[in-house]
Amino acid sequence: MNLLSVNLTIAFISSITLIGVLIASAFLLSDINGALSKSALRLASITKASATIWFLASSAQIVLTFSNILGGSISDALDFTSLKSYVTQVGLGQFQLIQWFLILVVLVAVHFLRRVLPAALLLILSLLALAAPVFQSHAASDGSHSLAIGSLVIHVIGISLWVGGLIAIALIHRDDRTVVLPRFSAMALWAAIAVVVSGILNSLTRIKSLDSLSSDYGLILIAKVFLTSILLLLGYLNRKSLSGRSDSPAMVRIISVEIAIMSVVLFLGSWLSNTEPPTTAEAEYSPALSIVGLDTPEEPTLWRVISLYNPDALMIGLLVTATALYIKGVITLKKRGDSWPVGRTIAFAIGIAAIDFATSGGLGVYALFSFQYHMIAHMLLGMVAPIGLVLGAPITLALRTLPQGRNEKDRGMRGTLIAALHSKPAIIITNPVSALAIFDGSLFLLYFTDLFGILMNNHAGHLLMNIHFILAGFLFFNVIIGIDPNPKKVPYIVRIVILFAAMSIHAFFSIALMSTTTLIDGGLYQSLQTPWLTDLLADQYAGGAVGWAMGEIPILLALIATFTQWNRDDSREAKRIDRNEARMAAMGEPDELAQYNNYLNQLRVRDEKEGLK
Repeated sequence: MNLLSVNLTIAFISSITLIGVLIASAFLLSDINGALSKSALRLASITKASATIWFLASSAQIVLTFSNILGGSISDALDFTSLKSYVTQVGLGQFQLIQWFLILVVLVAVHFLRRVLPAALLLILSLLALAAPVFQSHAASDGSHSLAIGSLVIHVIGISLWVGGLIAIALIHRDDRTVVLPRFSAMALWAAIAVVVSGILNSLTRIKSLDSLSSDYGLILIAKVFLTSILLLLGYLNRKSLSGRSDSPAMVRIISVEIAIMSVVLFLGSWLSNTEPPTTAEAEYSPALSIVGLDTPEEPTLWRVISLYNPDALMIGLLVTATALYIKGVITLKKRGDSWPVGRTIAFAIGIAAIDFATSGGLGVYALFSFQYHMIAHMLLGMVAPIGLVLGAPITLALRTLPQGRNEKDRGMRGTLIAALHSKPAIIITNPVSALAIFDGSLFLLYFTDLFGILMNNHAGHLLMNIHFILAGFLFFNVIIGIDPNPKKVPYIVRIVILFAAMSIHAFFSIALMSTTTLIDGGLYQSLQTPWLTDLLADQYAGGAVGWAMGEIPILLALIATFTQWNRDDSREAKRIDRNEARMAAMGEPDELAQYNNYLNQLRVRDEKEGLK
């Protein structure tokens, strides 16, 4: 085993240890009114040590990887000018630099970690840091780029949550395991499923035909699917049979089964990764395949836009997770005897389907090759899908179904969500002016700088851009027409003003885009050499026109919805006043008007008395 492999192993062990400790601090251990408990604080030294080791290993990994690429000594790789060029101009070096920076942020922050919410944020940053270099682990020219990269990212994150959780259980005090184990067991099951499914999907990207299944690689893959499916079923049945038990034998049995499943899955995965996949005939060079990992589709027609599908595994994973959590929430309410409007569920499903169509569907495919279709996908992600998600009220559903604290001082997941909604950052971004700036201001930053071309040239950037569209749209429409609670209620007149401002800014952006005489994609679409796209400037003009047309309609619908909500609120207030007056009359009390007249009469009598004096 060479030095690079040893360092990579150290980095991976330290990273999953840090992730496991952060999982325990943020979600598994009880808290004290949002502050870390003594049990979590006892893990502080491990948190700092694992973050430090990961940072040092990450620094060494950059140098060792560069040295391996050069084929020279480590001293050659330490040349500042050459190393700077590697981390700023080479794709893998750029992602390693991003990872290094994220780990540095986590390393500094863990020294001040005292509360649950920051621990959850650091956990997210750690997972992003762990996954960053994975985006450069699969060549676009190999094909199935979105599926291969996305499934590998899910695989790595799933393993880190699963193994990291087991490490955390081993590190915490045995008295705390009774509290921690039920939550970890539920998380571990879903993490194990994610690891297995993503591993299978990633392996299938190397299986080009059914005949390949008869190869050594294919047979091992079949064995892995069969054995892990049985093991997961046994793990589920084991966890279900021991549900509610917290005695030591039960905990030992659960942990033993989890470790057994993990060990077999990791062994099979390692065996599979060290087995040569079946070889296929070398494909003819294609600019599109080498850049975006997808062959150029035929000229778009309505049927092709509807029927084509290129799975973006990471986005699909996020959508499946969101859908599963939403369905679980609705089922929890039903079991409790509470109702949940069907219309909200339908709206949420429409939003999810729109996102999938704009990222993995035919629209997502053509968006990689044409700015016009990119803008249609953008409008769908930023304007249409968020309205469906907002009307689905996912935050309200979460507040009604997330588990309460395990004691009177423990906030639990529900309390942590409430704290996040009322935090200062949440108050700032849910201000209507801030929401508008993020929603419309980001358009100018993205399309009138070099940022658009940079993000579109790699899978991670494209994914980040799509997620931004969704979140920015969700934030804006949640502030304007949202059912979910916001830190502060925005007056309806302010919402209407903001909507008119959004409409004007969006129109100005579209006109500015249509008026440009140069391409803004940094040469991306030209490098793809798409045969059915000959006039790129006309395509860009059409994209601006699409943005104007599709951008105004959702805002107009939001404007109508705002007026409707305003009218309903006024009607409810009038009915409340009428009910109050009827109640007071039934009890022989004067109504509000009579009380006000009586007050005026008292003032008149007092003034007359003061005048006589």
